[in-house]
Amino acid sequence: MSELNSKDIYKIAVVMGSDSDLKILKPAIDILREFKIKTEVCILSAHRTPIEMMEYAKNAESENIKVIIAGAGGAAHLPGMLASITCIPIIGVPVEIKTLKGIDSLLSIVQMPAGIPVATVAINGAQNAGLLAIEMISLFDESIKKTLKEFRENLHTQVRTKNSKLSTIGPDNYLQNL
Repeated sequence: MSELNSKDIYKIAVVMGSDSDLKILKPAIDILREFKIKTEVCILSAHRTPIEMMEYAKNAESENIKVIIAGAGGAAHLPGMLASITCIPIIGVPVEIKTLKGIDSLLSIVQMPAGIPVATVAINGAQNAGLLAIEMISLFDESIKKTLKEFRENLHTQVRTKNSKLSTIGPDNYLQNL
C-alpha cells in the first residue's frame, strides 16, 4: 500500500459546536492536512442540533472515522455527548470564551463520568488535538508513524538551531532579531 493510499484510509473528524469555534479548531485541521490525513469538518451542536449530533456519532464508525476531535466552549457538552454515543476515541478541545477564560469548558470536558472517556487537551489546544489523533492512528500505520517521527525531529532541530543562535549572538541581539 502506498503512503498516500495508506493515509487516505484513515479519516479524522473535526467537529465544533458553533462556527465561531472554527478559528480555534483550524490548527487541528491544518496539522491533519500537513500529514495528509483525510479530514471531515462539520458544525454540530449538542444543544441546538442534538438529533443530528446523535446521528453523526452513530454513523461515524461506518463512515470510517477513526478519531473525532470535538471543540466546544462554555458548557462544552459536545465532546462528552459524542463519546456517550460512539466508541470512537474523542479528543475534546476546550474553547476559550470571555466569561471564564475557557476554564468552564476545560472542566466540563475533563470531568467525564467513569466509562465514558474523553481525551482532553489544553484550552484552545487544537494543534495538539490533531497531533494526538495522528499519534492514535500511527499505532496502526508505519508510514504515519514515520512522518510523525520526522515532524518531531524537525521540532528538535528548530530548538537546537535557536539555541545555537542564542549562544552565538547573545540574548539582547537575539531579541532584536525576533
